[in-house]
Amino acid sequence: MSEDSVNVESRTSSQDKRWTIMAALLGTNTAVMLFQGIEQETNHSTIREVALSIIAATLPFQAIYFLIYTFLLENNGKLSRHMEKKLKTASNICQLFAYLSLIGVAMLWFKLSIYVGLAFMTSTVFAILLVRYAMLMDDESRDEIKTNANEQGS
Repeated sequence: MSEDSVNVESRTSSQDKRWTIMAALLGTNTAVMLFQGIEQETNHSTIREVALSIIAATLPFQAIYFLIYTFLLENNGKLSRHMEKKLKTASNICQLFAYLSLIGVAMLWFKLSIYVGLAFMTSTVFAILLVRYAMLMDDESRDEIKTNANEQGS
C-alpha cells in the first residue's frame, strides 16, 4: 500500500467521523425539536421555548456543514488551495455553531432535573473538548505525514 493511499484513507476517515458526528447531532436536534415542540404546544414553558430557539438557530449551520462537505468531496482536486481553505474554515465554524445546540439540549435536561442537567452539561463540555483535541491531533499527524512524503519525494 503506497503512502499516498494511506494519506487519502486517513483524511477520508477523519472526514467521515466528522460527518457522522454532525449527522447524529442533526438527527438528535430534529427529533428534540419535533417532540419538545409538540410538548410546548400542550404545556408552555419559557425555558423550553428558549432551549428550542437555541436548537433552531443552530440547524441552518448543520445543514450548511453538509453542503460544504458534499461540495468539497465533489470538487476534490479542482478547487484552488485558497478556496479549499476558506471552505474548510467555514465548515469548522459551522461545526462550532452546531455544538452550541447542545446548550439548548442541556437546558431541557436542566428543566427535568438539575442533577441530570449538570451531568449532561459537564460531560458535553468534556466530550466536545476531547473531540476537538482528537481532530487537531489528526490534522497535525496528517500534516506530518504530508511533510515526510514531500521530503522523501524531493
